[in-house]
Amino acid sequence: MSAPAIATAPMATTRHRNSPLPNGAMIMTRFMELRKRRGLMIALFAVNIGVPAIFLIIRLIAHAVDPHSYGPAGGYSIFETLNAALIYIFGFIVAATLGCTAGSVDLTEGMFRHLVVTGRSRLALYFARIPAGLMIIVPVVAAGIFIVSAVCVAAAPTKLSFEGINNIPAGLSRQGFYSWAESHPRSAICNLGYDFKGPPSGQVQCGPNNQPVVVKQTANGIEATPATKSEMRAQALKSAEQNYKSYTTTFLSPPLKLIIYTGLWVELWAIIGFLVGLGLSSLMGQRTVPTVLLIVYEIILTPLLSRVGIPHLINAQRSLVGLAMVHIEPAGLPAVFGGMQNGRAQLLTETTTVAWIVIVAWIVVWTGLGAWRMATRDA
Repeated sequence: MSAPAIATAPMATTRHRNSPLPNGAMIMTRFMELRKRRGLMIALFAVNIGVPAIFLIIRLIAHAVDPHSYGPAGGYSIFETLNAALIYIFGFIVAATLGCTAGSVDLTEGMFRHLVVTGRSRLALYFARIPAGLMIIVPVVAAGIFIVSAVCVAAAPTKLSFEGINNIPAGLSRQGFYSWAESHPRSAICNLGYDFKGPPSGQVQCGPNNQPVVVKQTANGIEATPATKSEMRAQALKSAEQNYKSYTTTFLSPPLKLIIYTGLWVELWAIIGFLVGLGLSSLMGQRTVPTVLLIVYEIILTPLLSRVGIPHLINAQRSLVGLAMVHIEPAGLPAVFGGMQNGRAQLLTETTTVAWIVIVAWIVVWTGLGAWRMATRDA
Protein backbone atom coordinates (compact mmCIF):
# COMPACT_ATOMS: atom_id res chain seq x y z
CA MET A 1 0.00 0.00 0.00
CA SER A 2 2.92 2.35 0.62
CA ALA A 3 4.59 1.75 -2.79
CA PRO A 4 2.26 4.00 -4.86
CA ALA A 5 2.75 6.85 -2.44
CA ILE A 6 6.53 6.54 -2.77
CA ALA A 7 6.29 6.40 -6.55
CA THR A 8 4.05 9.44 -6.88
CA ALA A 9 6.07 11.65 -4.56
CA PRO A 10 8.81 12.44 -7.11
CA MET A 11 6.14 13.10 -9.73
CA ALA A 12 4.37 15.55 -7.43
CA THR A 13 7.68 17.30 -6.70
CA THR A 14 8.44 17.53 -10.42
CA ARG A 15 5.02 18.98 -11.16
CA HIS A 16 5.56 21.54 -8.41
CA ARG A 17 8.94 22.51 -9.80
CA ASN A 18 7.52 22.92 -13.30
CA SER A 19 4.65 25.09 -12.12
CA PRO A 20 4.80 28.66 -13.56
CA LEU A 21 3.47 30.00 -10.26
CA PRO A 22 6.11 30.91 -7.66
CA ASN A 23 5.85 29.70 -4.09
CA GLY A 24 6.32 31.77 -0.97
CA ALA A 25 9.97 30.82 -0.53
CA MET A 26 10.85 32.00 -4.04
CA ILE A 27 9.06 35.31 -3.50
CA MET A 28 10.74 35.95 -0.16
CA THR A 29 14.15 35.12 -1.62
CA ARG A 30 13.64 37.77 -4.33
CA PHE A 31 12.33 40.21 -1.75
CA MET A 32 15.43 39.79 0.41
CA GLU A 33 17.73 40.20 -2.60
CA LEU A 34 16.13 43.52 -3.54
CA ARG A 35 15.93 44.79 0.02
CA LYS A 36 19.68 44.26 0.53
CA ARG A 37 20.49 46.79 -2.21
CA ARG A 38 21.03 49.70 0.12
CA GLY A 39 21.63 52.39 -2.48
CA LEU A 40 18.43 51.57 -4.28
CA MET A 41 16.44 51.36 -1.05
CA ILE A 42 17.83 54.71 0.10
CA ALA A 43 16.78 56.32 -3.19
CA LEU A 44 13.33 54.75 -2.95
CA PHE A 45 12.76 55.95 0.62
CA ALA A 46 14.31 59.37 -0.05
CA VAL A 47 12.06 60.21 -3.01
CA ASN A 48 8.82 58.91 -1.57
CA ILE A 49 9.29 59.68 2.13
CA GLY A 50 12.52 61.54 2.91
CA VAL A 51 12.30 64.59 0.65
CA PRO A 52 8.57 65.27 1.30
CA ALA A 53 9.09 64.81 5.06
CA ILE A 54 12.10 67.17 5.18
CA PHE A 55 10.23 69.76 3.12
CA LEU A 56 7.23 69.63 5.44
CA ILE A 57 9.38 69.74 8.59
CA ILE A 58 11.15 72.88 7.34
CA ARG A 59 7.81 74.53 6.58
CA LEU A 60 6.45 73.58 10.00
CA ILE A 61 9.48 75.06 11.77
CA ALA A 62 9.48 78.21 9.62
CA HIS A 63 5.79 78.83 10.24
CA ALA A 64 6.19 78.23 13.97
CA VAL A 65 9.10 80.69 14.19
CA ASP A 66 7.67 83.43 11.95
CA PRO A 67 4.02 82.81 11.00
CA HIS A 68 3.67 86.26 9.41
CA SER A 69 6.44 85.64 6.87
CA TYR A 70 5.88 81.92 6.25
CA GLY A 71 2.51 80.41 5.53
CA PRO A 72 1.08 77.21 7.00
CA ALA A 73 3.04 74.04 6.31
CA GLY A 74 0.08 72.13 4.90
CA GLY A 75 -2.98 72.75 2.83
CA TYR A 76 -4.38 71.81 -0.53
CA SER A 77 -1.70 73.54 -2.63
CA ILE A 78 1.15 71.77 -0.81
CA PHE A 79 -0.63 68.43 -1.17
CA GLU A 80 -1.11 68.74 -4.92
CA THR A 81 2.43 70.01 -5.49
CA LEU A 82 4.18 67.23 -3.58
CA ASN A 83 2.09 64.49 -5.15
CA ALA A 84 1.85 65.67 -8.76
CA ALA A 85 5.31 67.22 -9.05
CA LEU A 86 7.49 65.00 -6.82
CA ILE A 87 6.16 61.62 -5.78
CA TYR A 88 4.38 60.94 -9.08
CA ILE A 89 7.28 61.80 -11.40
CA PHE A 90 10.34 60.73 -9.41
CA GLY A 91 8.50 57.87 -7.73
CA PHE A 92 8.06 56.35 -11.19
CA ILE A 93 11.78 56.69 -11.88
CA VAL A 94 12.95 54.92 -8.73
CA ALA A 95 10.24 52.26 -9.14
CA ALA A 96 11.42 51.67 -12.71
CA THR A 97 15.01 51.46 -11.47
CA LEU A 98 13.98 48.83 -8.94
CA GLY A 99 12.21 46.90 -11.71
CA CYS A 100 15.26 47.10 -13.97
CA THR A 101 17.40 45.77 -11.12
CA ALA A 102 15.01 42.90 -10.38
CA GLY A 103 14.85 41.92 -14.06
CA SER A 104 18.60 41.82 -14.67
CA VAL A 105 20.29 41.02 -11.36
CA ASP A 106 20.64 37.29 -12.09
CA LEU A 107 22.35 37.94 -15.41
CA THR A 108 24.65 40.72 -14.22
CA GLU A 109 25.79 38.67 -11.22
CA GLY A 110 26.12 35.40 -13.16
CA MET A 111 23.46 33.58 -11.17
CA PHE A 112 21.01 32.80 -13.96
CA ARG A 113 22.59 29.45 -14.87
CA HIS A 114 22.58 28.32 -11.24
CA LEU A 115 18.88 29.13 -10.95
CA VAL A 116 18.07 27.17 -14.11
CA VAL A 117 20.02 24.14 -12.87
CA THR A 118 17.72 23.89 -9.85
CA GLY A 119 14.94 22.77 -12.20
CA ARG A 120 12.53 25.52 -11.19
CA SER A 121 10.23 26.83 -13.87
CA ARG A 122 11.72 29.89 -15.55
CA LEU A 123 8.31 31.54 -15.56
CA ALA A 124 8.05 30.99 -11.82
CA LEU A 125 11.48 32.56 -11.40
CA TYR A 126 10.29 35.61 -13.33
CA PHE A 127 6.85 35.93 -11.74
CA ALA A 128 8.37 35.68 -8.25
CA ARG A 129 9.97 39.08 -8.84
CA ILE A 130 6.61 40.81 -9.29
CA PRO A 131 5.15 40.33 -5.78
CA ALA A 132 8.64 40.72 -4.29
CA GLY A 133 9.03 44.15 -5.88
CA LEU A 134 5.48 45.21 -5.10
CA MET A 135 6.05 44.32 -1.44
CA ILE A 136 8.64 47.10 -1.45
CA ILE A 137 7.07 49.66 -3.77
CA VAL A 138 3.48 49.72 -2.53
CA PRO A 139 4.07 50.30 1.22
CA VAL A 140 6.82 52.88 0.64
CA VAL A 141 4.66 54.96 -1.71
CA ALA A 142 1.69 54.59 0.65
CA ALA A 143 3.78 55.79 3.58
CA GLY A 144 4.90 58.87 1.65
CA ILE A 145 1.35 59.77 0.65
CA PHE A 146 0.13 59.23 4.20
CA ILE A 147 2.76 61.57 5.65
CA VAL A 148 2.01 64.28 3.08
CA SER A 149 -1.74 63.92 3.54
CA ALA A 150 -1.58 63.97 7.35
CA VAL A 151 0.52 67.14 7.49
CA CYS A 152 -1.48 68.88 4.77
CA VAL A 153 -4.72 68.22 6.65
CA ALA A 154 -3.43 68.93 10.16
CA ALA A 155 -1.47 72.07 9.23
CA ALA A 156 -3.85 73.48 6.63
CA PRO A 157 -4.41 77.26 6.42
CA THR A 158 -7.57 78.74 7.88
CA LYS A 159 -8.09 81.19 5.00
CA LEU A 160 -8.37 80.25 1.34
CA SER A 161 -6.01 81.62 -1.30
CA PHE A 162 -7.34 81.40 -4.87
CA GLU A 163 -5.68 82.85 -7.99
CA GLY A 164 -3.60 85.19 -5.86
CA ILE A 165 -6.62 86.37 -3.85
CA ASN A 166 -6.11 85.89 -0.11
CA ASN A 167 -8.86 85.50 2.45
CA ILE A 168 -11.54 84.55 -0.06
CA PRO A 169 -14.31 82.52 1.68
CA ALA A 170 -14.04 78.78 1.16
CA GLY A 171 -16.88 76.53 0.03
CA LEU A 172 -19.11 79.19 -1.49
CA SER A 173 -22.06 78.11 -3.61
CA ARG A 174 -22.22 79.31 -7.21
CA GLN A 175 -24.49 82.19 -6.28
CA GLY A 176 -22.35 82.99 -3.25
CA PHE A 177 -19.23 83.10 -5.42
CA TYR A 178 -20.98 85.42 -7.88
CA SER A 179 -22.06 87.71 -5.04
CA TRP A 180 -18.53 87.82 -3.68
CA ALA A 181 -17.17 88.77 -7.12
CA GLU A 182 -19.71 91.57 -7.52
CA SER A 183 -18.74 92.87 -4.08
CA HIS A 184 -15.00 92.72 -4.94
CA PRO A 185 -14.92 93.66 -8.64
CA ARG A 186 -11.26 94.71 -8.73
CA SER A 187 -10.02 91.41 -7.31
CA ALA A 188 -12.33 89.43 -9.60
CA ILE A 189 -11.25 91.31 -12.73
CA CYS A 190 -7.52 91.55 -12.02
CA ASN A 191 -6.94 88.20 -10.28
CA LEU A 192 -9.51 85.83 -11.70
CA GLY A 193 -9.08 87.12 -15.23
CA TYR A 194 -11.30 86.39 -18.20
CA ASP A 195 -10.74 84.66 -21.52
CA PHE A 196 -11.99 87.23 -24.03
CA LYS A 197 -13.04 86.21 -27.52
CA GLY A 198 -12.40 88.51 -30.46
CA PRO A 199 -10.76 91.94 -30.62
CA PRO A 200 -10.74 94.22 -27.53
CA SER A 201 -13.78 96.44 -27.98
CA GLY A 202 -15.81 97.65 -25.02
CA GLN A 203 -14.24 95.08 -22.72
CA VAL A 204 -13.34 95.71 -19.09
CA GLN A 205 -9.78 94.69 -18.30
CA CYS A 206 -7.29 95.18 -15.50
CA GLY A 207 -5.38 98.41 -16.05
CA PRO A 208 -2.42 100.07 -14.32
CA ASN A 209 -2.38 99.84 -10.51
CA ASN A 210 -5.20 97.26 -10.63
CA GLN A 211 -7.67 99.86 -11.86
CA PRO A 212 -10.27 98.30 -14.22
CA VAL A 213 -10.52 100.10 -17.57
CA VAL A 214 -12.77 99.81 -20.61
CA VAL A 215 -10.74 98.98 -23.70
CA LYS A 216 -12.13 100.22 -27.03
CA GLN A 217 -10.93 100.03 -30.60
CA THR A 218 -11.04 103.48 -32.26
CA ALA A 219 -9.76 104.98 -35.48
CA ASN A 220 -6.71 106.21 -33.60
CA GLY A 221 -5.98 102.83 -32.06
CA ILE A 222 -6.86 101.21 -28.75
CA GLU A 223 -8.08 103.54 -25.99
CA ALA A 224 -8.64 102.74 -22.33
CA THR A 225 -11.00 104.69 -20.10
CA PRO A 226 -11.82 104.10 -16.40
CA ALA A 227 -14.66 101.61 -15.94
CA THR A 228 -17.81 102.59 -14.11
CA LYS A 229 -19.03 100.65 -11.09
CA SER A 230 -21.78 98.97 -13.09
CA GLU A 231 -19.31 97.95 -15.83
CA MET A 232 -16.93 96.58 -13.20
CA ARG A 233 -19.66 94.52 -11.53
CA ALA A 234 -20.83 93.13 -14.87
CA GLN A 235 -17.29 92.06 -15.81
CA ALA A 236 -16.65 90.66 -12.32
CA LEU A 237 -19.70 88.45 -12.72
CA LYS A 238 -18.40 87.15 -16.07
CA SER A 239 -15.04 86.36 -14.50
CA ALA A 240 -16.75 84.54 -11.64
CA GLU A 241 -18.82 82.45 -14.06
CA GLN A 242 -15.71 81.41 -15.96
CA ASN A 243 -13.67 80.58 -12.85
CA TYR A 244 -16.25 78.96 -10.58
CA LYS A 245 -15.40 75.40 -11.64
CA SER A 246 -11.74 75.97 -10.80
CA TYR A 247 -12.77 77.50 -7.47
CA THR A 248 -14.79 74.40 -6.53
CA THR A 249 -11.63 72.25 -6.82
CA THR A 250 -9.58 74.52 -4.55
CA PHE A 251 -9.69 73.68 -0.86
CA LEU A 252 -8.13 74.69 2.42
CA SER A 253 -7.05 71.09 2.93
CA PRO A 254 -7.31 68.07 0.62
CA PRO A 255 -10.64 66.25 1.06
CA LEU A 256 -10.61 62.55 1.92
CA LYS A 257 -11.92 61.52 -1.49
CA LEU A 258 -9.10 63.35 -3.25
CA ILE A 259 -6.51 61.81 -0.91
CA ILE A 260 -7.77 58.29 -1.67
CA TYR A 261 -7.94 58.83 -5.43
CA THR A 262 -4.53 60.48 -5.49
CA GLY A 263 -3.00 57.66 -3.49
CA LEU A 264 -4.39 55.01 -5.84
CA TRP A 265 -3.30 57.02 -8.89
CA VAL A 266 0.28 57.50 -7.68
CA GLU A 267 0.49 53.86 -6.57
CA LEU A 268 -0.66 52.67 -10.00
CA TRP A 269 2.00 54.77 -11.74
CA ALA A 270 4.74 53.39 -9.47
CA ILE A 271 3.53 49.83 -10.11
CA ILE A 272 3.57 50.45 -13.86
CA GLY A 273 7.10 51.83 -13.61
CA PHE A 274 8.26 48.71 -11.77
CA LEU A 275 6.58 46.27 -14.16
CA VAL A 276 7.80 48.05 -17.30
CA GLY A 277 11.32 48.24 -15.89
CA LEU A 278 11.18 44.55 -14.97
CA GLY A 279 10.03 43.49 -18.44
CA LEU A 280 12.36 45.81 -20.35
CA SER A 281 15.46 44.83 -18.39
CA SER A 282 14.63 41.13 -18.74
CA LEU A 283 14.18 41.63 -22.47
CA MET A 284 17.47 43.51 -22.89
CA GLY A 285 19.44 41.49 -20.36
CA GLN A 286 20.89 44.50 -18.53
CA ARG A 287 19.97 47.28 -16.13
CA THR A 288 21.69 50.52 -17.20
CA VAL A 289 20.22 51.09 -20.65
CA PRO A 290 16.61 50.26 -19.67
CA THR A 291 16.89 52.61 -16.68
CA VAL A 292 18.17 55.46 -18.86
CA LEU A 293 15.46 54.83 -21.45
CA LEU A 294 12.70 54.98 -18.84
CA ILE A 295 14.11 58.19 -17.31
CA VAL A 296 14.16 59.79 -20.77
CA TYR A 297 10.63 58.53 -21.39
CA GLU A 298 9.33 60.01 -18.13
CA ILE A 299 11.13 63.35 -18.14
CA ILE A 300 11.31 64.20 -21.87
CA LEU A 301 9.11 62.07 -24.13
CA THR A 302 5.95 61.91 -22.02
CA PRO A 303 5.48 65.68 -21.48
CA LEU A 304 6.46 66.41 -25.09
CA LEU A 305 4.40 63.79 -26.92
CA SER A 306 1.37 64.25 -24.66
CA ARG A 307 0.80 67.81 -25.90
CA VAL A 308 2.44 68.11 -29.32
CA GLY A 309 0.51 66.25 -31.98
CA ILE A 310 2.67 64.75 -34.74
CA PRO A 311 0.78 64.27 -38.03
CA HIS A 312 0.16 60.62 -38.92
CA LEU A 313 1.47 59.55 -35.48
CA ILE A 314 -1.28 60.81 -33.20
CA ASN A 315 -2.76 57.34 -32.69
CA ALA A 316 0.70 56.05 -31.77
CA GLN A 317 1.03 58.91 -29.29
CA ARG A 318 -2.26 57.92 -27.72
CA SER A 319 -0.74 54.52 -26.95
CA LEU A 320 1.68 56.13 -24.48
CA VAL A 321 0.92 55.02 -20.96
CA GLY A 322 2.05 58.39 -19.60
CA LEU A 323 -0.67 60.16 -21.58
CA ALA A 324 -3.21 57.59 -20.42
CA MET A 325 -2.28 58.15 -16.78
CA VAL A 326 -2.68 61.93 -17.08
CA HIS A 327 -6.13 61.39 -18.60
CA ILE A 328 -7.25 59.49 -15.48
CA GLU A 329 -5.63 61.99 -13.12
CA PRO A 330 -7.93 62.80 -10.17
CA ALA A 331 -9.90 66.00 -10.57
CA GLY A 332 -8.48 68.65 -8.27
CA LEU A 333 -4.81 68.03 -8.99
CA PRO A 334 -2.76 70.27 -11.31
CA ALA A 335 -1.80 68.83 -14.67
CA VAL A 336 1.39 66.81 -14.45
CA PHE A 337 4.20 68.64 -16.28
CA GLY A 338 2.07 71.84 -16.35
CA GLY A 339 0.26 72.90 -19.52
CA MET A 340 -2.92 74.34 -17.97
CA GLN A 341 -5.19 76.72 -19.85
CA ASN A 342 -8.58 77.90 -18.57
CA GLY A 343 -8.40 75.28 -15.83
CA ARG A 344 -7.87 72.38 -18.25
CA ALA A 345 -4.81 70.41 -19.21
CA GLN A 346 -3.78 70.82 -22.84
CA LEU A 347 -3.48 67.17 -23.86
CA LEU A 348 -4.07 65.08 -26.93
CA THR A 349 -7.68 63.95 -26.86
CA GLU A 350 -8.31 60.47 -25.54
CA THR A 351 -11.31 58.82 -23.91
CA THR A 352 -11.12 57.35 -20.43
CA THR A 353 -11.91 53.89 -21.82
CA VAL A 354 -8.99 54.06 -24.25
CA ALA A 355 -6.74 55.31 -21.44
CA TRP A 356 -7.55 52.26 -19.29
CA ILE A 357 -7.05 49.92 -22.25
CA VAL A 358 -3.60 51.42 -22.82
CA ILE A 359 -2.69 51.04 -19.14
CA VAL A 360 -3.75 47.37 -19.03
CA ALA A 361 -2.02 46.71 -22.34
CA TRP A 362 1.30 48.12 -21.11
CA ILE A 363 1.17 45.97 -17.98
CA VAL A 364 0.28 42.79 -19.86
CA VAL A 365 2.62 43.29 -22.82
CA TRP A 366 5.74 44.20 -20.85
CA THR A 367 5.11 41.43 -18.32
CA GLY A 368 4.62 38.96 -21.18
CA LEU A 369 7.77 40.08 -23.01
CA GLY A 370 9.86 39.82 -19.88
CA ALA A 371 8.53 36.36 -19.06
CA TRP A 372 9.02 35.18 -22.66
CA ARG A 373 12.65 36.34 -22.68
CA MET A 374 13.30 34.64 -19.37
CA ALA A 375 11.83 31.38 -20.71
CA THR A 376 13.82 31.41 -23.97
CA ARG A 377 17.19 32.80 -22.81
CA ASP A 378 20.16 30.47 -23.03
CA ALA A 379 21.51 29.39 -19.68
